[in-house]
Amino acid sequence: MTHFRLRHSALFVLLLTLDVHGRSLDPLKPFRTEKAPIIDGKLDDALWQQAPVVSGFKTFIPDFGRTMPESTHAYMAYDSDNLYFAFYCFDPEPSGIKAEMTARDNTRPHDWVCINLDSFNDQQSLYAFYVNPFGIQSDSRFAAGNEDFSVDMVWNSAGQITHDGYVVELQIPLKSIRYSSKNPVEMSVFFERRVARRSEHASFPELDPKKGFAFLTQMSTLVYPNLEPSTLFEILPAITHSQKFAAPQGNLTQVERVTEISLTAKYGITSDLILDATYNPDFSQIEADAGQVDVNLRYGLFFPEKRPFFLEGSENFNLSASGTVQVVHTRTIVNPLVGLKVSGKIGEKSRIATIYAVDELLTPEPGRSGTRAHFPILRYKYALGDESYVGAILTGRELENSFNRVVGTDASIRMTGSSTFDTQALFSQSKATDSADRTDGHAISLEYNHGSRDIDFVIGTNKVSQNFSSETGYVTRTGILSFNAYARPKFYPGDFLRRVDVLFSTNGTRDELSSLWETYNEVAVINIFSGGQSSRFSYFHSTEIFLGERFKTGGFLVSGGGQFTNEINFSLQYRRANAIFFSATPYQGSGSRATASLVFQPWNQLEINSSITYVDFFRSSDNEKIYEYPISRLKLTYQLNKYLFVRGIAEYNKFNRALLNDFLISFTYIPGTVFHVGYGSQYKRTRWESGSYVNDDDFFETRRGFFFKMSYLWRS
Repeated sequence: MTHFRLRHSALFVLLLTLDVHGRSLDPLKPFRTEKAPIIDGKLDDALWQQAPVVSGFKTFIPDFGRTMPESTHAYMAYDSDNLYFAFYCFDPEPSGIKAEMTARDNTRPHDWVCINLDSFNDQQSLYAFYVNPFGIQSDSRFAAGNEDFSVDMVWNSAGQITHDGYVVELQIPLKSIRYSSKNPVEMSVFFERRVARRSEHASFPELDPKKGFAFLTQMSTLVYPNLEPSTLFEILPAITHSQKFAAPQGNLTQVERVTEISLTAKYGITSDLILDATYNPDFSQIEADAGQVDVNLRYGLFFPEKRPFFLEGSENFNLSASGTVQVVHTRTIVNPLVGLKVSGKIGEKSRIATIYAVDELLTPEPGRSGTRAHFPILRYKYALGDESYVGAILTGRELENSFNRVVGTDASIRMTGSSTFDTQALFSQSKATDSADRTDGHAISLEYNHGSRDIDFVIGTNKVSQNFSSETGYVTRTGILSFNAYARPKFYPGDFLRRVDVLFSTNGTRDELSSLWETYNEVAVINIFSGGQSSRFSYFHSTEIFLGERFKTGGFLVSGGGQFTNEINFSLQYRRANAIFFSATPYQGSGSRATASLVFQPWNQLEINSSITYVDFFRSSDNEKIYEYPISRLKLTYQLNKYLFVRGIAEYNKFNRALLNDFLISFTYIPGTVFHVGYGSQYKRTRWESGSYVNDDDFFETRRGFFFKMSYLWRS
């Protein structure tokens, strides 16, 4: 960058009028250009000489209001089809910049910049566009206090490291976001930068420490005159082929060979209301779910949604004060045949999100007739301003002779700049079979949240009746009434120990079946160090009710880790506690759970990710070891360029005596235009003998699979 460019940038910085917290008193007005810049990570296009720029970034993690040693300049421009942003991130130690040529959505440990964009300027949700110094992208949607990184949007970025920092450029197509059709269009923005070696975040505008992390209420307004409404039309055809082999009787034989073609379309009814439709959608996953301990569980395992059709707009289904109930978890739609979705705004303050899907049942459900389940889901939100809203939701799972339906309402009201009142009330109706009677249930939650620089605290109550059911969601426990309180004062000792959080938490829960109370009380100290490392020490005194009996579950937890060098990230956690053996005849026990993970990047394009999980359980009456459950996992990824990577995974489950491996070649030009080839197999330490499998020291291949997928996104 030339000296002229630096003087020019500084002039624009001085021309901005700021309040005491760094927010612009006047709306930001990006420069309109008739000539699009080349997105190459260089600020040599003519429009960047004329675009307004902001600086004066101030930290908000781990503490508020500090000036980073590294200055940051952020630029804004637009044309009839795109929004443009650029960053010049100065760094006196460019060798300390943490960045890799890695896969999309794998940038969180790196240095990065982010455009947090509220495209309606209504303080209800935002898009987040993250870019590391090599131009690698991550993106997310934020709403109702939750950030979802599963979303993948179509946009363009580039970056490069320079002698005095790094430069990033972004191009966000208007067809990739939803926005108002008014003139001028108003959006709002929150520019963010992370310095990895200190795990420090800074922003423009500066966050008010009295308001904490209430991002949506502290953004700077962007004004775009004469922004032309875009007409979105997309078609996404895909073909998937898979072969599966199994060894039910000692010989590996093919059990499935499937080739499927799918078609998904997207149409912009308006610039802020979108229709999605799909037939036989391909929801193949390019990475298997990581192994979890699946023995001695009170609740079913939770696996996150990864399928693209359900991910778009999924943030709209977040409810406030969720408690133990997630009313929409679309992985309950296991094998969808068709799907329809309408999402967006239908007025100045009204937002809707709907899903209708037909699920072909893979196996018959006991006592139920029908081969297909129908899923109608409807969500409505009305914005009240200052991040507040009221909403309603309706979900259903309908079969020929049975159904489950949930209807409810929720609200989030911002009481002050730092506090909200959140509530939800849900009511369910279920009919399991033709002969069964209808059962009704309810789930009600109230919660008061406060967050600021010096203290966070929560007070709440949660009531879930015994008969409440949500077959479209994920419910961990029913038949409870609970009261909880949480306080987290924060202290800032100095430059080495940047922050100390002292956590106090208490919960009392009444079990409806037994009328007994269980408790959970925790004290914890959390330390955040200057290099980005952290540690936690927790002691908890607790009990749990199971099948009408009270058991001890108290113990302690120690954890720590972080980015120790540009090449090494390490974390470790150990938990020792009393525990329950969950069975028809439960008994008291105790056990340990230890997890360790190491991420090693010897050079820019190679990442080695390893983890170990160990769980054991001892019966208290005689100290006999009932089980131990170790899982070891190794993942190697080689990124040839920003589009193409090769990956291998090996996972050994000692409890199940099973070795899994998974190999993948993946090319992603943009989300939707992809090519994947994968192979996986499972080996068990077993052999076939006299009509059954018996344990053995050698490994025998029991499963094998191969797949490939091609898809192409066409957008007009």
